[in-house]
Amino acid sequence: QAQLVESGGGLVQPGGSLRLSCTASGFTLNSYVVAWFRQAPGKEREGVSCITSSGAITSYADSAKGRFIISRDNTKNTVYLQMNSLEPEDTAVYSCGATQLRKCIAGFRVESRGYGYWGQGTQVTVSS
Repeated sequence: QAQLVESGGGLVQPGGSLRLSCTASGFTLNSYVVAWFRQAPGKEREGVSCITSSGAITSYADSAKGRFIISRDNTKNTVYLQMNSLEPEDTAVYSCGATQLRKCIAGFRVESRGYGYWGQGTQVTVSS
C-alpha cells in the first residue's frame, strides 16, 4: 500500500529544534514534489515548505524562512524538515504530501491542492 509516514514530532521548549521525517512506502518518492503542511487547532492548514523532486528548488512560508530547512534523500525515499528556533506559534500537527501535479517554485505559496499522497501527521508542541 502506497503511503507516507511522518515521524520526529514531540514536545520541545521554545528555542529548541526538531527534525521531522517523511518516508514513502509502496512507491518511489524521487519523482514527486514533496511539501510539509501544518494545522493548528482552530486554524486552516498552512503550507510550510516544499521541495522539487531533485531537491534543487525549495520554497518556504514567511513563518518558516530562516528557521526551517527542507531537504531530501532520495536513496532513503525520505524528505526532512529541520526546524530550529521553534516558537509556541509553531505548535501544530505537521503532515507531508507528495504530488506529481504541482510544482514547487521558490517564493511562491505552497498550496495543498493536487497532493495525492498524504501522511497521517505528527504532533509538534512547543512549550516551556
